[in-house]
Amino acid sequence: MITMFSGAASFGKLKTNLRLAVNRLKLLEKKKTELGLKARKEIADYIAAGKYERAKIRVEHIIREDYLVEAMEILEMYCDLLLARFGLIQQMKGLDDGLQEAISSLIWAAPRLQTDVTELKVISEQLTAKYGKTYAQACRENAVGTVSEKLMHKLGVQAPPKLLVEKYLIEIAKSHNVEYDPDPQVMRDDEAMMGTDALLIDMEGRGHTREEAPPHPPGFVSYPSEPLPPHKPFDYQPGGGEKIPFNPNAFDPSVDAHPMTTAARKAQEAMGTGMSGYPGYGTGGYPVMPPFPDSPPPYSSMPFDVNRPGNHPSTPSNLRKNRLCAQ
Repeated sequence: MITMFSGAASFGKLKTNLRLAVNRLKLLEKKKTELGLKARKEIADYIAAGKYERAKIRVEHIIREDYLVEAMEILEMYCDLLLARFGLIQQMKGLDDGLQEAISSLIWAAPRLQTDVTELKVISEQLTAKYGKTYAQACRENAVGTVSEKLMHKLGVQAPPKLLVEKYLIEIAKSHNVEYDPDPQVMRDDEAMMGTDALLIDMEGRGHTREEAPPHPPGFVSYPSEPLPPHKPFDYQPGGGEKIPFNPNAFDPSVDAHPMTTAARKAQEAMGTGMSGYPGYGTGGYPVMPPFPDSPPPYSSMPFDVNRPGNHPSTPSNLRKNRLCAQ
């Protein structure tokens, strides 16, 4: 965090102009996008008429406008960020690390876009009053090193590369169904550049055979390679190969792997169980269950229930029986 003294900044004025800047930037983006679509139709007419040089000049203008729209989108995002974290600007005397890029980029872009977006000038003045003239001057010269690189590229004054111009012309001609033959020299340079990149980034040793490819350094992770052929291929014989005859005596279920005591074995035989305590199986494949008795047990073997009515000793009938038995 950069420490500095708070100046006499008007936070209400700063907040108001941030909101106005967002709205104005949105309107300008929409307007320039619509104008760019109309200009593309004009360029397609130039291509159809064979005026290629004129079309290229117009394409450079469109590229600059597209760059400008992208720069406005970046500034709009920074204004939204300052509005979302406006409490940090008000309460902190120093500059928060999360706001350095947004604030320095807005101060840097203000002199370049204040003609189209007048609110940027007011925003820059309020931020200068807050963080000091020395810091603001360093931002305008990008001496602080926190200005957005993408924003500086979009607002740069350098001419667009020829390859980009050709690609714009190709896309415009394709979208408007117009025939266009791109500059062969520019396209050859593009192919040469792509070929150089392919040589620099050779992930699998392309251009070499599998045996001649240079070995990868230790720990290198690349694309999955083709599987190597097996050392000994499978040799399946017709008919399923060698057949092993079935031996029915190979497994004897009557042999118990776990020895049992004599008492346990007798109980098992009485219950009709088989190996390891599981029920034995008959000829039909069903488990052999113990037989059920043909008739219920005799009455004398049934337990005496004193709670059953008539069985309690204190009932009148039982009392008479007891007296007769006593005589």
